[in-house]
Amino acid sequence: MLTVDFSRFPLAPGDRVLDLGCGAGRHAFECYRRGARVVALDRNGEEIREVAQWFAAMKEAGEAPAGATATAMEGDALALPFPDESFDVVIISEVMEHIPDDKGVLAEMVRVLRPGGRIAVTVPRYGPEKVCWTLSDAYHEVEGGHIRIYRADQLLARMREAGLRPYGTHHAHALHAPYWWLKCAFGVDNDKALPVRAYHKLLVWDIMKKPLATRLAERTLNPVMGKSFVAYATKPHLPRTDAATAADAETTTAADAGTATS
Repeated sequence: MLTVDFSRFPLAPGDRVLDLGCGAGRHAFECYRRGARVVALDRNGEEIREVAQWFAAMKEAGEAPAGATATAMEGDALALPFPDESFDVVIISEVMEHIPDDKGVLAEMVRVLRPGGRIAVTVPRYGPEKVCWTLSDAYHEVEGGHIRIYRADQLLARMREAGLRPYGTHHAHALHAPYWWLKCAFGVDNDKALPVRAYHKLLVWDIMKKPLATRLAERTLNPVMGKSFVAYATKPHLPRTDAATAADAETTTAADAGTATS
C-alpha cells in the first residue's frame, strides 16, 4: 500500500533514493523495483533487519532490474550519516508527526538532497487525525506516538522555510480512515472487536484484489476524508548570483588563510 503517488513523483532508474524512517519498507521496495539505488533507513533495528531480508529476497527473485541496488541501515533522522547532496530523491512517509524536532529533520533532508532533487513528505491529515485524537487518548499518548497534527498549510510552510519549493499535494487512503476511527472507538489495542475485525478483512481484501469498485470509491473519497496528506517539493538550484557570491567568499577566505600563514 503506497502513499506516495509515483505518477506525480517521477523516479528514474539509477536515481539515488533515501527512504527516511522506512518502517516496513513499502516505498523502498517500490523504488528498488523501479531501478533506483535505494537506502532504507530507520532507527528500529528489528524492522531494518526485516527490510534487508526482503531486499535480498527481491534480488533473488529477480524483482529488481539490473543496476538497482538496495541497502537497509539503522540511523538517526536528525544526524544522517551521509555527505551533503548524496541523494536525488528523499521520501519520508508518516514519520514527521512522531519527531519533536521536525524542523531539524527537514534541514537534514534538504542537506543530503542534491539541488534539483525531489522530496515527498506524507503525514496524517488534520481532519481524520483529529477524530482519532478525540476518540482515544491511547492513540497518541504512547511512547513514540503522534505528538502533533499538521494542517496542510503548516506543513507546506515548514517545507518552504527549510528551502524547499512545493509543487503538488493530494490526499490518500480514504478507506483507511474509518478503520482507525473504529480502532480508537473500541480500543486501539482491541483487535477482537467485531467491527474492527470486519473492516480489517475488507481492507486486506481491497489491498490484495484491488477491485475497481473500491479503487473508484477511494479516489472519490480521498479529497474529503483521505487519511494521509502528501506533499511533493524540489530543492531549488543555487541562483547564479548566490553561487558566485559563495565562490568569492571561499576564495577570499582561502586568500586570508594564506596571508595569515605566510
